Amino acid sequence: MKKLLAKKEVIFLVAIAAIFIILHSTPSMALRTQVLFMGYPKSALTTKIVDDKYHNEMDHIKFAELNAKAYTLTKPPIEKATQGELRNFLVRKYGFIYLAEYYGET
Repeated sequence: MKKLLAKKEVIFLVAIAAIFIILHSTPSMALRTQVLFMGYPKSALTTKIVDDKYHNEMDHIKFAELNAKAYTLTKPPIEKATQGELRNFLVRKYGFIYLAEYYGET
């Protein structure tokens, strides 16, 4: 009985790890996952993602140190509290995993 329970736990943990790796395997998937977890599923599925040329040129030294690149959403979600557009995101690479965070309108 304990062996079966331990096996189920291992399978569950491996499945969670696999899902995490798949959702963070490319910059666009990591960005869509971040937007989804921010509470904007429609935008996460429908928006197009383009390079943020302005921020990538202006902050290229900082981004090189962070191993990061800025991206812009073409149809960004509107933040409920401030009614501002959540347009710019920074995607950082850690090994073979990408993680995204909101970059703001800086």
